[in-house]
Amino acid sequence: MMIGFEHPLFIAALLLAIPLILLLARRTRHVFVLLLPLGAPGGVPFRPSFKWDLALKILWAMELSGVVLLLLAAAGPQRRISTTVWLGRGADILFVLDISPSMAGIDMDGGSRFDAARNLVRDFAEKRPSDAIGLAAVGDEAALLVPPTVDRRALEDRLALLRVAELGDGTALGMGLAVAARHLRNSKAPRRAAILITDGENNAGPVNPETAAALLAEAGISLWIIGVGSGGEIPIDYVDPHTRMRRTGTFDSRFDEASLLSLSRAGEGVYIAAPSADALAAAFSRISGEELTVNRAGALIRREDLHFPLIAGGLALYALAGFIRRFLLGALA
Repeated sequence: MMIGFEHPLFIAALLLAIPLILLLARRTRHVFVLLLPLGAPGGVPFRPSFKWDLALKILWAMELSGVVLLLLAAAGPQRRISTTVWLGRGADILFVLDISPSMAGIDMDGGSRFDAARNLVRDFAEKRPSDAIGLAAVGDEAALLVPPTVDRRALEDRLALLRVAELGDGTALGMGLAVAARHLRNSKAPRRAAILITDGENNAGPVNPETAAALLAEAGISLWIIGVGSGGEIPIDYVDPHTRMRRTGTFDSRFDEASLLSLSRAGEGVYIAAPSADALAAAFSRISGEELTVNRAGALIRREDLHFPLIAGGLALYALAGFIRRFLLGALA
């Protein structure tokens, strides 16, 4: 945001006028003033209780300030706001995030798999402003939470509200991929991609995951599968969104990586193992680097006029000073 003036010559006139007004006021201050001391000869001179000189100086300053504000308004002050405008369409990318209870497993450098994935989805979207990013979640069933959109606030707000086990305790991977195929197949974007983030195998839902993956391949939609989490005894800690009860303990993490590899082959996609937080971040970086679109951007300049407050303020100061001179001070001013 920048502040500019439509008629900058008025600023130059203002810079010249103020010193001249001050100089003129100094030279003419006592030209027509006749000093008549009041009081008994040799006694204490009369001193009024009210400081008229100070009052007149304040009135003069108010009038001068009013003139300055009016001259600034005449210069046409404007606020110029620059907004980036993308001149081409980016990619349509739909994240399919597993939110089954096992995603609350804490093996991502002290954080949970769910929180690590959610934060990386948010960072991914912020770094690709021209792409339409969507979000689907997978539990006992699958649901589209945010359709592909460039509205980052909508995506961030839904990510913030998302909870582990919100859709039950199962993992319906086939349903999640079917939701992605349904919402991406008719897209006209130059690139389309579905990114499945999961730590388990399909154990719920009526749709076979490999069938859904094949639908993505047939529609020309890129499929990325990130297998998140390590094996062994993993601590778990989350609050069930339905019962409001906190669940803690450990579970034996050993999801079938072979099934995820087979699923990626069915969708002609790519499987990436992410057993740690660093590996998960690297997986997101790889996807971002390979799902590129070429976009041109321009700048839209929006101008907002700022002269009205200056005019109102200048007139108000000048009118108030005149009112005080005429009706409160009378002939003394």
